[in-house]
This record gives sequence, structure tokens and C-alpha cells, in this order.
Amino acid sequence: MPITKSAKKALRQNVRGKIRNLKRKSALKAVVKEVKKLSGAQKKEEALRLLPQLYKAIDKAAKRGIIKKNAAARKKSRLTKLAQKING
Repeated sequence: MPITKSAKKALRQNVRGKIRNLKRKSALKAVVKEVKKLSGAQKKEEALRLLPQLYKAIDKAAKRGIIKKNAAARKKSRLTKLAQKING
């Protein structure tokens, strides 16, 4: 447990940041899961309509350091390719 006043404040900040990061990460995972589900169900229009929302979630996660920049680019590329490949 923190003893000094500054260590206590740092702990509070870490807890708040962790909650924020988890919220953003779960939002990202939810959108990715939705796009994958739609592509599995051969619903191309819905998957393509969800891409801007996906890009926004990925970019925000990368900007805040939740995922790395190259990981964000890789996710966007792969999921876009997956959505484009649907035969529906």
C-alpha cells in the first residue's frame, strides 16, 4: 500500500486510467467481434457500414496507447479485407 501522499495520488490516477483503458479496449473488442460476426453471416452491407465505427475505436485505442500503432494498422487492414471479401 502507498505511504506517501504522492504515491496515494498516483494509485488513484492509475485506477482511473485502468478503468478508462478497459472501457476503451472492451468497446474495441465489441466492434471487432460484431464485424467478424457479420462477415461470418455474409452480410456485406452491414459490415461495411460498421467500418467507420471500427476505425474510430481502433484509432482511439492506438492514440491512447491501449494498442500499438502497427497493431492498429494491422487490425484495420485485416478487418477491412475481411469485410470486402464477403460474397453477400
